[in-house]
Amino acid sequence: MDYTYATYAANMAAELLAIDSPTGFTTKAGLWVRDAFAALGFTATLTRKGGVLVDLGGKDTEDGLLLQAHTDTLGALVAEIKGNGRLRVTGLGGLSPNNAEAENVRVYTRDGKVIEGTCQLCNASVHVNPDYRTAARNFDTIEIVLDEKADSAEETKALGIQVGDMVCFEPRTRITESGYIKSRFLDDKLSVGILLGFAKYLADNQITPERRVWVHVTVYEEVGHGGSASVPQGVTEAISVDMGCVGNGLSCTERQVSICVKDSGGPYDYQVVGKLIDAAKKENADYALDVYPFYGSDVEATLRAGYDIRHGLIGSGVYASHGYERSHIDGVHNTLKVLKGYLGV
Repeated sequence: MDYTYATYAANMAAELLAIDSPTGFTTKAGLWVRDAFAALGFTATLTRKGGVLVDLGGKDTEDGLLLQAHTDTLGALVAEIKGNGRLRVTGLGGLSPNNAEAENVRVYTRDGKVIEGTCQLCNASVHVNPDYRTAARNFDTIEIVLDEKADSAEETKALGIQVGDMVCFEPRTRITESGYIKSRFLDDKLSVGILLGFAKYLADNQITPERRVWVHVTVYEEVGHGGSASVPQGVTEAISVDMGCVGNGLSCTERQVSICVKDSGGPYDYQVVGKLIDAAKKENADYALDVYPFYGSDVEATLRAGYDIRHGLIGSGVYASHGYERSHIDGVHNTLKVLKGYLGV
């Protein structure tokens, strides 16, 4: 697998990261994903839930492989317009107030306005708040301060803001000269870029896989039901391409591809994990085997929906998950190599 496909994957991920798409607000991102796969020559359609189903082709339609990633991210929505004009929010997915503080945000109103603001601790001035350092950070103690004259509930409502409006956090995407990829929401837009890189590899080399291959880019993974539908006929295996965890007790680094053997939902299919290991060895990919203690994936939602399939999970190593995340282009490259080896292309 040429390294240029890893570079392409990272650049496409950066484009997608620039599109705000917290769970429930993914229309623009879904259209971008559909068009990106279509531009490579593949049939890509929107599902009723707003995900994207892509046919990468293949000969054996009775032993199909479904590759899953997701483009929905963490975020928040307006839960209350406070008397001082500021916003109390409720989190979407696993957003943590501990690392949401001091981030720039965009509030999307129902009438199409985009209003900027900042997520702050209530009474955020250190010089007047003696409890600043010890105050708990939760959704009752943080608030959105709007960058508009909005000093009362009436003024904020006059801007068009109402309960249920989406609050999107600035991703702050950077790709460094040393190859590190830093951004919020690498989970899982980096993997969408990886699947686009794999699709480009197939297209550029005019490769038709031996088995039928589908991609499903879901839009409700962060709330648990992204992969619960839209499994094409003939699929026997599904592999989530999601972030690989990096942290204490795990062996994966940001430069590796992680092959997950078990997470909070239980063990992944023993045969699939074995084949993923064989694929990594075949392609000389730098990989790690790990158990994720607090993790769930799209493919587990597929199983819970009742589909009779085998399942697996791989991904480029990502540090600081659900925060300001970091991976590396080597991890992207190693993930691509595993996909190549798994399909024998």
